[in-house]
Amino acid sequence: MLNSISIFRCLATISLGLLIHSHQSFCADTNETDRLALLAIKSQLQDPLGVTSSWNNSMNLCQWTGVTCGQRHQRVTRLDLGNQSIRGTLSPYVGNLSFLRYINIASNGFNGEIPHQIGRLISLERLILSNNSFSGAIPANLSSCSNLIELSADSNNLVGEIPADIGSLFKLERLSIFQNHITGQLPASIGNLSSLRVIDVRENRLWGRIDSLGQLKSLTLLSVAFNQFSGMIPPSIFNISSLEVISLSENRFTGSLPVDTGVNLPSLRELRTNANNFTGFIPVSLSNASSLEMIEFSKNQFSGGVSVDFSRLKNLYWLNLGINNLGTGAANELDFINLLTNCSKLERLYFNRNRFEGELPHSVANLSSTIKQIAMGRNRISGTIPPEIRNLASLNWLTIDTNQLTGTIPPEIGELTNLQQLDLDRNFLQGSIPSSLGNLTLLTYLKLGLNNLEGNIPSSLGNCTNLLGLNISHNKLIGTLPRQILRITTLSLYLELGNNLLNGSLPPEVGNLKNLMRLDLSGNKFSGEIPATLSACANLEYLNISGNAFSGSIPLLLDSLQSIKELDFSSNNLNGQIPEYLENLSFLEFLNLSYNHFEGEVPMKGVFNNKTRFSIAGNGKLCGGLDELRLPSCQSKGSLTTLLKVVIPVIVSCLILSVGFTLIYVWRRRSARKASNTLPIEQQFLVDSYAELSKATDNFSSANKIGEGGSGIVYKGFLGENGTEVAVKVINLKQKGASKSFVAECKALRNIRHRNLIKIITICSGRDFKGADFKAIVYEYMQNGSLEEWLHHSNDQLEVCSLSVIQRLNIAIDVASAIEYLHHYCEPSIVHGDLKPSNVLLDQDLVAHVSDFGLAKFLSNHNPDTIVETRSISIGIKGTVGYVAPEYGMGREASMKGDVYSFGILLLELFTRKRPTDAMFNEGLTLHDLAENSLPEKVTQIVDPSLLLEVMANNSWSTTWGDGRARAEDCFRTVIRVGVHCSMESPTERMEMRDAVAKLCHARETFLGRWF
Repeated sequence: MLNSISIFRCLATISLGLLIHSHQSFCADTNETDRLALLAIKSQLQDPLGVTSSWNNSMNLCQWTGVTCGQRHQRVTRLDLGNQSIRGTLSPYVGNLSFLRYINIASNGFNGEIPHQIGRLISLERLILSNNSFSGAIPANLSSCSNLIELSADSNNLVGEIPADIGSLFKLERLSIFQNHITGQLPASIGNLSSLRVIDVRENRLWGRIDSLGQLKSLTLLSVAFNQFSGMIPPSIFNISSLEVISLSENRFTGSLPVDTGVNLPSLRELRTNANNFTGFIPVSLSNASSLEMIEFSKNQFSGGVSVDFSRLKNLYWLNLGINNLGTGAANELDFINLLTNCSKLERLYFNRNRFEGELPHSVANLSSTIKQIAMGRNRISGTIPPEIRNLASLNWLTIDTNQLTGTIPPEIGELTNLQQLDLDRNFLQGSIPSSLGNLTLLTYLKLGLNNLEGNIPSSLGNCTNLLGLNISHNKLIGTLPRQILRITTLSLYLELGNNLLNGSLPPEVGNLKNLMRLDLSGNKFSGEIPATLSACANLEYLNISGNAFSGSIPLLLDSLQSIKELDFSSNNLNGQIPEYLENLSFLEFLNLSYNHFEGEVPMKGVFNNKTRFSIAGNGKLCGGLDELRLPSCQSKGSLTTLLKVVIPVIVSCLILSVGFTLIYVWRRRSARKASNTLPIEQQFLVDSYAELSKATDNFSSANKIGEGGSGIVYKGFLGENGTEVAVKVINLKQKGASKSFVAECKALRNIRHRNLIKIITICSGRDFKGADFKAIVYEYMQNGSLEEWLHHSNDQLEVCSLSVIQRLNIAIDVASAIEYLHHYCEPSIVHGDLKPSNVLLDQDLVAHVSDFGLAKFLSNHNPDTIVETRSISIGIKGTVGYVAPEYGMGREASMKGDVYSFGILLLELFTRKRPTDAMFNEGLTLHDLAENSLPEKVTQIVDPSLLLEVMANNSWSTTWGDGRARAEDCFRTVIRVGVHCSMESPTERMEMRDAVAKLCHARETFLGRWF
């Protein structure tokens, strides 16, 4: 009996062991499927942070980074690789992870299509693919994932339509597919998703009606903004009591808002209907939606008065009623401002461009201390600006333009030290401009034009050193123009002083405004000569000095105004001949020289080739020109013969003397060559001795070293008795071809002059104190170092390490203008050959200067994109890795298109802050590819994040963040597109530099100029 029991127990133990072994074998086999799937996924990834380095055979897969297994079967249930800088495609083997419930690979660089094998994952609950570069359509078989709770695929490049069967995902709570390229209509089946809480399809290309969304009774967030939806909003949407956010912006919706909107939506926090075609009244019932934080109704056709009791909306921080037809003409229709004084969190208040009338309530000064922006321009508001406005200490934007305000500008405005934009244009303000406005040092725009202001322009405005635009035109201002204003080097958009009573001369400090695009001095009493320093304003597009008393001739140096589009010198006392260079200003669209005292021949080229593009009326001594001008011919044959009889003997005598002096000069020069080691090119510059340069740089002290490269070392020095600050580049003669590079740079810079090219002061070619050969080039010193240092912080001495959007735009235009000049305005044309950030130097005003012409080449006049073989000054080096054009690597000669390529890479680096040699660019990916893949919708994902922070922080230049974002993104898109088109692999696909300049100027106008 005992033996039988023992045998039974033995058999039971064996059976149990076999069962356990069988179970373990089963787990091992199925676990192996997951392991192989994960390794297949890894094989298609680039993982610079090494997140998946643990995915190997040395440890159990359940311990791999980003992998979570279930406790029962040890199968993979979670895959979490979000925000790990991973790139590549998502392997179809993800469909073999059959126990997977959670996938998060958001905020990476995944591309390619979403594998349809995901549709096999019947246990999947959350699929999070946001912020990648996935393309293709949303897999139609996702409807098989019946347990799916969340689908987040926003911020990708998805196309196609939303799958029609999406309505079968009955458990779906979140559908987030915004910022893609999805087209078509919303499937009617979406209305079946009774559990849906969030639907965010904004910023796609969807169209049609949204009637099915009214069935989603659990919604808390509904965003269909920035699409092409149309029709009326179904009233049922405004009965979904759980809704907290409704965003309908930027569509084509029509109709009106239900009168009981605020009653039926007690939880509503944000209501955005801007940029549609809504009509009717603003519902009074919004008073009941006490949780409201944002009301955005701008750019519609709402009408009537504003009767909402805002005093009950304690959390309101944003109210935008701008650009509608609001207003009834009632005397008290601005009383809603009184109610807003109880909104202690209010930050932004816009009701500009409506039909509001009546006096401005002084209660506006009692608004929240947190208020930052007030816009009420373009109405019919009367009354005065209350001095108590000083209470709004956080205010950074105040616009009350185009109204009927009277009284004076209260000096107390000068206490609003956070103010960045002040616009009081087109009112009936009187008195003087308060000197206290000079305390507003953060101002970027000051607009006081078209008022009745009197007195002098306060010199204290010179303290507003961040101004981009200043308009005080069409007033009754007197006195001279303060020089302090002309020292505001940030002025880049406009300086408008026209139609006042200003007198005196135009100070030479006007040359400080190097980035200014528009200067209007018309209709004043300015006198004296036009200062030649105006030639430094090379970005001027509009110059109007008409209706003054300027005298003398037009300065010859104004030929540097290569960007000028309109010139108006009319109604002055100018004399002399019409400068011939005016016919060579290629962008000049209109020229007005009428009612002066010009004489001589009228040119016939350029702007003078079309009678409608210029005016010369009222100049009685002009001759020649187009036949339709009907001017007398410039000289009769008889007078010419008489003149020749007098002049020819004088000319012959001068020629004899000139030949004699020339022979003596040549003989002396040849003698000098034999006695020294100097090169012929050096006779174009003053040649300083080694001793002088050694003294200037403190014996080439390492403390004075400011740069070093393959061609030599650069030192800071102080040259001559005046201690002129210079940069001394000592050529490394041990470098192969260094002497040829030295000659190349001197030849290239010998006869060219442009504000954005580095200037050689002198050179030195001789021997040092030990008798060794010595060569050096002395340049003007650039106080702000190189663009390379600003972008990548390689200079610890830089006080500021961040360039703003407008500074980067200006630098890009400066560099492009310099290269355009070399290519199209030099004879012969010049190829730079080594354009890169370290060769772009910045002066004290952050104006860019292209330097280092050691690889420059002259081009043939017959074929401007080929090299003159007999005059080539290249030393065989093609450029710098990352910036050199790809065709150079195949032995192609240097060309303009090569410079264009280098500029394109430099431009992309300037706005992305990524070097083309960055470690992230491997396995075929380049900076060009990164930029091209971002177009058109993902540019904000690659631009330098500091630029986005700047745009958000300086939201004061837009009526809404939506407008500001769109404007900034348009600018970035244009810039990146220029960079991409310039850096195309094929030279024939690259644009010319003149086109790049035009497009970058347009980008700058988009960012700033067009909107003010």
